[in-house]
Formats: sequence, structure tokens, C-alpha cells
Amino acid sequence: MIPSGLDIAFAPMLPIWALAALTAFSVLVLAAGLWRRARGIWLRAAAAAVLLLALANPAIIAEQRETQSDIALLLIDRSPSQRIGERPQQTDAALAKLRAELARQPNLEVREVTVEPAGANREGTQLLGTAQQALSNIPRRRLAGVIAVTDGQAHDADTLSETLPAPFHALITGEKGEQDRRLVIRQAPSFGMVGKEVTIRLAVEDDSVAEGTPVSVRLRLNGEREEVIAVPANAEEEIAFTLDRGGQSVLEIEAAPGEQELTLINNRAVVSINGVRDRLRVLLVSGEPHAGERTWRNLLKADPSVDLVHFTILRPPEKQDGTPIRELSLISFPIRELFEVKIDEFDLIIFDRYKRRGVLPRLYLGNIAEYVRKGGALLMAVGPDFASPVSLYQTPIGEILPAEPSGDVHEDGYRPTLTAMGRRHPVTADLSGAGPEGGVPDWGRWFRLVDTQPRSGTVVMQDERARPLVVLDRVGEGRVAQINSDHMWLWTRGFEGGGPQAELLRRVAHWLMKEPDLEENDLRATVRGDRMEIERRSLEPAAETVEVTGPSGETISVPLTESGEGRATATLSVDEPGLYRLSDGERTRLVTVGAVNPVEYADVRATDAKLATVAETSGGSTAWLSDGGVPDLRRVDADRRAAGRNWIGLRANNDYIVTGVLEVPLLPALLTLLLMLGALIGGWLREAR
Repeated sequence: MIPSGLDIAFAPMLPIWALAALTAFSVLVLAAGLWRRARGIWLRAAAAAVLLLALANPAIIAEQRETQSDIALLLIDRSPSQRIGERPQQTDAALAKLRAELARQPNLEVREVTVEPAGANREGTQLLGTAQQALSNIPRRRLAGVIAVTDGQAHDADTLSETLPAPFHALITGEKGEQDRRLVIRQAPSFGMVGKEVTIRLAVEDDSVAEGTPVSVRLRLNGEREEVIAVPANAEEEIAFTLDRGGQSVLEIEAAPGEQELTLINNRAVVSINGVRDRLRVLLVSGEPHAGERTWRNLLKADPSVDLVHFTILRPPEKQDGTPIRELSLISFPIRELFEVKIDEFDLIIFDRYKRRGVLPRLYLGNIAEYVRKGGALLMAVGPDFASPVSLYQTPIGEILPAEPSGDVHEDGYRPTLTAMGRRHPVTADLSGAGPEGGVPDWGRWFRLVDTQPRSGTVVMQDERARPLVVLDRVGEGRVAQINSDHMWLWTRGFEGGGPQAELLRRVAHWLMKEPDLEENDLRATVRGDRMEIERRSLEPAAETVEVTGPSGETISVPLTESGEGRATATLSVDEPGLYRLSDGERTRLVTVGAVNPVEYADVRATDAKLATVAETSGGSTAWLSDGGVPDLRRVDADRRAAGRNWIGLRANNDYIVTGVLEVPLLPALLTLLLMLGALIGGWLREAR
């Protein structure tokens, strides 16, 4: 409690306009008396003044006041860049001295706020945003100032919408003139066409070397393809590479360490690009017309992203039926162009009940086999002719087929079923209507099966007697699928309820074209919030462990739990954004969490430039701890400077709250009456003489 504050207040008994009119009238009357030199006019003026003053009702106000302590905000930067070098030790030492100095200040409350690493990692160091949030709970009249212990890397310094209401002092950790090499991505696309070049622009910034000095940069695409190139320092450079698959591709870029380095984290960058296929080029080669041919055409033509070339033989060369020449086609089919010149441009080749008819020479069939070995995709849907002497198995294509015909064709009804491998393989796993293992499927029957003996690959579907129906295989860099029946069209027509023919064919086609989501042996991860869901897909049931390497380089072993149908899963909490590398010993998968190139590590050099404007406009200052430690602390009045050489100031606001008020009238009623009567009687006596 401090002594009462004194003040004089007025509470007029009349409206202001009435009091003003009465005053003006009194002045006019007194002026007339003075002009006529009337006796006793000054005593009458005194009576009028007493009356007017009484009507104004003056009073003395005495306040009882309680002092409020000032509040100083101590802002502690614990962002990742503050962990570099000697900065943690500098921060701790500065905090120890500041806390001791602040504790000795009278009438001062200290509130500490820490900038947490999680927020800084994802959006950079939100130093001023954190300060603004803390200041929202502090009355402006009580704020003495803000002291921030930081490296100066505040990534929200340019977003401050108003001047801080008290001095802002920044105590900078680190050293002046620090050098660090940084890899900066200037421009990178989010999408790219599969099989075509994608260009990104980058720069290696390093003030310690001359512009144009070659810097070794390592490129690694999807953790597999690796290349080392030279990039000129402190200059933009364009890098082109080719996407080799659809879906997400991750390009890791790493610059060689420089002579002076604060951290190697910002020597690395990650570019995530989604590969999309422009249009799928499919070559459909049909033999003699049959009921299932339309199924293929409808399926392929229904997809607007598919460019279909359909090659079919309606009239073989050996047919002699007397058809007039004018009714035959005069344009020859471009066989050489399709099967020799442009065969590598197709994403998928389909043979539907095709047999040797003397139209395609063995050379062209050999080209197809070589096309598959080099990475192409071949789908064989065979009919009865596959078991005959005119079978394609007797051509060079037979060398790449996974199942050999025995010569038998079975035409009794059966329901296609999934094999044990088929229930684990992503092409056939979870097919609608497959039913439980060992049970009867819900889909309709087929009535033809070409008997074969598997030589390689994986049988994913079979008949009720375990005879192979759908076989998948990898040949060289390419893939082959063999369907040993031409009765899939029965599902299309809805016979006995039909079946998932469209979904099955779509999955087979996409597996052949190496769709990442349909890889039978694969490692993948999905990030949802702060949790990473890991899935290991395998044809062999085995619970394994996955090695996960985080952005900081720390590696942990995560055990997987078998969840059935070829999947083993695990869940991992992740709180550090950046690139995570997963490996099961055979496969490597890259996963990005949050910002792939965190703003926090873009530039970790200590600086006072970003906070200089904020400090100047608020009346504060910036000081390097490396120059002489923590400056002296002083209390200053609100209208005085708050910073000087080797010292910083906190305002003494002298704020208070009023706890009581005493009001005493200056002119009590009795005193007013006596004064007025005395003045009037004195004036009357003066006039009577």
C-alpha cells in the first residue's frame, strides 16, 4: 500500500450549459456595475463567485493505491539450430546469469517461455510468434521488457504486425562471421512424366570458397540409382534425371562437406516427385474371333489413359474362299513397324488366343521375347490352340513363358480359386468373392482350362483340382502373366453371378507394368500425423525387423507383426521431420515426414540481422554473448533509453491498482451559505453609506 493520491474533481449540480449561462449572466451584471462604478460591486462579485463555485461542487479525491510488480519475459530458444557447437553451453551460462540478475531486481516478476523444437522443425524457429502468444497474457502497463537468448535465426521476424510494447533485447549465441556450406533447392516440380526427364534447379552456397569452385554432389534416386556430379559453388545449376516408375520417387542430393561446417544436415536435400504416366500404349494381338475378345477391347477402351493398338487376323493368308479383291483391304497392316521398329514404345503387349498362322515371322516373335527381357510386359490369355502344334509355346515366346502346355484341354466346369500364394500376392489378394481359405468362392464357373506344368513364377489362381490357371513371372527386367483359359468373359456376362474380371485384369496389367502398389515383395510406409505405419509385403510368411534411420542419422530396429495375407506391420512414433530410410536387408524405402527440407536447417549461421529491426523499433538492442557475456541489467523510466554500451534496460512502470477512494467536498453547504450571506451583507452596507 502506498500513500493516497490526491486530486480535485468537479460534479456540477446543474447541466454544463445551464452553469455556463448563469456564469455569463453574472459576468454581464457585474460588468454593468463596474461601468456605473457602483459601490460594493466587488463584494457582490465575491458572492456570485461563491455561488457558481458551489454549483460546480468541487471535491478532493484521495485514492488508496496498491503497487503492481513489473513483468519481464525471458524467451529461451531451444530450436535445433541452438544445439550446434558451443551454443547450448552459451545459452545455459547466459540463463544462469540472467536469472540471478533478474532475481535481484525489486518489484519485478520474471516469466520464462521456451521455443519448443517440434514447432521449430516444421516451420522454422517461431521466436516472435511464441513471444506474442506469451505477451497476450501480460498487461501492457506492467511489461518491463523482453530478453531473448537465441542464435538469431528467427523465421517469423518479418511477420510481426505491430511494434512490441516494451524493449526487446536479443542476446545472440554463436560466433560472428560463421561459415557453413548449404545446399539450396531453388525450383523442383511436384509431378513428372514416367520415362521423361525432370529438371530441378539447385545451388551450393558457401561463402568460404570462390564462386564457380566445383563441389562434388551425390545424387541417389529411390535409394538405388547413384550418381556423382560437379556443381559450381554459389551459382545456380540445373540437374536433369529420368523417372523410371509411377508413384512417388525420392531424389536425395548431398553436397560434399566444405572446409568450414557448422552442420552437415543442410548439405543434404530431398526432392519428392510423383511420377505419372502420360498415356499407356497397349498392343492387343488377337487370334480368331471369339466371345472373350470383346472383353479385352471393352476393358482397354474404357480407360481414357490407354492408347490401344489392336492387331487381329480375320482372314489368314492360307484362306482361299473366292472373295473379290475389291472387297479386301488395300492397306497393309504395319507389322514391321509394330513388331520391330516401335515395339519398345509399348507398355504392354497382350496375346489373346493367338496361334502360329504364318503372319508373324519367328523374328518378330523373338523381338517380343527380347522386349520382355529388357523390361517389357507380356500378358498371354491362351485358348485350346495353346495345347496344339501351332502353339506360341513352340516359338521364341515359349522361352519366356512360365508354364508349359501338356497337350490336354479340360472342358468341365470349375470355379477358379486362389492358391496360398495367391492370397498373399497383391494381384489377387482381397479379390471380391474369393471366400475364406479352403472355402468355395462366390463367383461363377469357367468351362475350359488348358493344362500346363509350371516351370517358374508364381501360381496365384488354380482350378478345384489345383491345376494352374493364372501364373505370374519375372523374366530378366520384364514380367510375364499367363492365363490358361479363354473363359473369363463368362464373368463379364454375369454367368452364375459373374466375378471380378475387371479388377483382376486391371491388377494383372498394372503389376506387369511395375505399379509400385502391386509389388509382391515390398516395403512401404505411410505417415499419419506423428505416426509412421510400416508394412512389409512378402510371399513368404515371416515376421521380421526393419531398420529405420531418421534424419539425424540415428538408426533403430522396429519389429514387425505378421497380420496375414502377406503383410507384416508395425507402427512407429516420429517427431523429427525430414527423410527416413527404411531397410529390411533386401529393400530400401524412403519416406518423408513433415517438411522434407526443414526451414530450421536452411541456414544455421548465428546472426543479429533478423532481429535488429524488432529490437530497434521497440527501443531494445542486440548483443553478442561472445563479445563479453551477458550485458549489465538496469531499470529505467518509461521515457528513458533502454539500452547502451554493455547494458540493457527494463522499464520501471510503477503500475498500481486503486483499492479505495475518499471524497471530501471543498465547499460544504453551511460554509457556502455563510460566505454568500457575508458577501451580500457586506455589499449592502457598502452601498448604504
